[in-house]
Amino acid sequence: MRLPIQVLVYPVKAVDSRWEYLLLHRLVNRGDFWQGVTGGVEEGEEVHEAARRELTEETGLVPAEIQKIDYAYSFPVTDNWRHLYAEGVAEIVEYVFVAYVGGQQMPTIDNREHDKWEWCSCDQALQLLTWPGNIEALRRCDSFLRNRSSLV
Repeated sequence: MRLPIQVLVYPVKAVDSRWEYLLLHRLVNRGDFWQGVTGGVEEGEEVHEAARRELTEETGLVPAEIQKIDYAYSFPVTDNWRHLYAEGVAEIVEYVFVAYVGGQQMPTIDNREHDKWEWCSCDQALQLLTWPGNIEALRRCDSFLRNRSSLV
C-alpha cells in the first residue's frame, strides 16, 4: 500500500535574471494535464529524500540545491486510485519543493508517465496548470524565490 504522502517539486533555472519552471505533461491515459514533478513518499523515506528521488526518476535532472518551502496541501483520493491506499485513507498530503538546476541540463522524461516538457516563466506555467493545489504551490514557490537575495 502507498503512503498518503506525496511531494511536488518545481525544478527551476535562472534565465536572463528571471526564473523558469519545468512543467511535465501527463499522458492522456494518465490525466492529460501539466504539472511539476510529483510522486509518493516510500516507507522509511523522508520527504526531502523522496523529492530528490522523484526529480531524478522523472526528469534525470540533478539539482544543485533542493529546498522544501513552507507550504503543503491535501487533496482527496479519487476512486480510480483508491485501491493503492489502505482502507480509510481519504486524502493525500503533498509537500512542496523547489529544485535549483543548472541551465545547461536538459530533462529526460519517463515516457510511461509524461509525453512532453516545457520550461516556462511563472505566468506561462500558471496558465498551463490545472489543479488548484499545483497553482498555489507554484505561486508560493515563485514568492519564495523572489524573496531570495540572488539567483542560484
